[in-house]
Amino acid sequence: MPEKDAEDIVQKIAKARLFFETAQKAAEINNFDYAIDMYLEGLRCSPDEVLGGHIRLRELAIFRQGKGGKKPSVVERVKYMRGKTHLEQMLNAEYLFAKDPDHLPYAGVILKAALAGGYKKTARWIADFLFQVNSASKKPSLETYLLLKDSYEAIGHLDRAVVACQFAIGLRPEDKELGDEYRRLSAELTVSKGKYDQEGDFRQSIRDREGQEKLQAQDFIIKSEDYRALAVEEAQKAIAEEPNLPINIFNLAEALSDLQSDQADAEAIELLENTYKKTNDFSFQRQAGQIRMKQLRRKIREAQTVLESKPDDAQAKSMVAELSAQLDEVELEHCRLCVKNYPTDLQAKYEYGICLLRNKQYDQAIPLFQEAQRDPRRKILAMDKIGLCFFLKGWFTDAIDIFTAALNSYELKDDSIAKELRYNLARAYEQQGQTAKALEIYRKIAQLDFSFKDVSQRVDKLREKST
Repeated sequence: MPEKDAEDIVQKIAKARLFFETAQKAAEINNFDYAIDMYLEGLRCSPDEVLGGHIRLRELAIFRQGKGGKKPSVVERVKYMRGKTHLEQMLNAEYLFAKDPDHLPYAGVILKAALAGGYKKTARWIADFLFQVNSASKKPSLETYLLLKDSYEAIGHLDRAVVACQFAIGLRPEDKELGDEYRRLSAELTVSKGKYDQEGDFRQSIRDREGQEKLQAQDFIIKSEDYRALAVEEAQKAIAEEPNLPINIFNLAEALSDLQSDQADAEAIELLENTYKKTNDFSFQRQAGQIRMKQLRRKIREAQTVLESKPDDAQAKSMVAELSAQLDEVELEHCRLCVKNYPTDLQAKYEYGICLLRNKQYDQAIPLFQEAQRDPRRKILAMDKIGLCFFLKGWFTDAIDIFTAALNSYELKDDSIAKELRYNLARAYEQQGQTAKALEIYRKIAQLDFSFKDVSQRVDKLREKST
């Protein structure tokens, strides 16, 4: 691989993972639709990022569904069931699948587009997904097994193609052409070296279909420890063959991090930091920082679980507070270094601004948000944060101007971003003493989403004041 091409791939992977990081943070505050967009932007940069991209997006889709997330509208279905390129077709179908994770035909479209675009890792992932779901169904689809047979063969997994064909024969045992196809695939598998163990393992895992537990789409692969362990093994093999190839280093670090253990995190961080020392390429140090933050967030969640079970435990409270402070410190330094090393990266500036805002450094955050709003994807979010900084500084008139301008620029009027802007505008009016205007905005939010934050209590409070 030419050096320039390798550098380009590394840059795309690094850019993709910034989008994935943004998506995770958006998901943590229940901004699911924006998170979906960010995952897809990341996959546009690096379409074969299975663990960090496709699987994480699938997890988000299931969680969003559980929170009552809306399915795509008729207009969205018409708009997104097309695409000028194979990549666009794949991502458009994945957008629809993220918003309607039980509609399996979308998965079939993803598979076909991934095959046509040459995204073999993605094709393998979504094919395995379809195989498990179809095999667990009370009425498995012959058409799906035939698609899987052809797809597995196309990406070089003859073992899986043979099994898919065998299951298809089970649905249509009198089909002579299927029988001939099975014999052909079996013969090719026999002469293909190194396939026997894979074939045996795979067939054994799905042979007794009657004894399988009913698999739901949301439970497949995304929670599989075996899959994550296998990803580490594959990444280790790749790095053993080409230890200095950046993509292999990134993939191994990502796979280790996905094991979600302190030991694996330490291995991943050591690998990345050692590579950074050798190459002076900040992208390795940046990923090490992302893994540190991910590790701390996991520990915070664990500590919060303990605190929920023991709400009066002073030690548990102290642990949550200590870990949260540590995360703030690590994240602030990480974002500072990202801006320093990538001074033209508007996403990095937005993320650094968020850290500064969280640490009440409003004067330092505002210029970063003002620069970040040059990115059309973050313009409204950056304006909201500028307004919030002014609000927290006590500059209520300026905050009102910014929130109003953001609302006038934002096309959507009823999504989570629009509600947040209106809420912040109402708070600014309330703090400025313009309670009538504040009440009117709070009322409109309540009519749209009564459970949004504390808006119902604020309406009651302001109405009592006005009587």
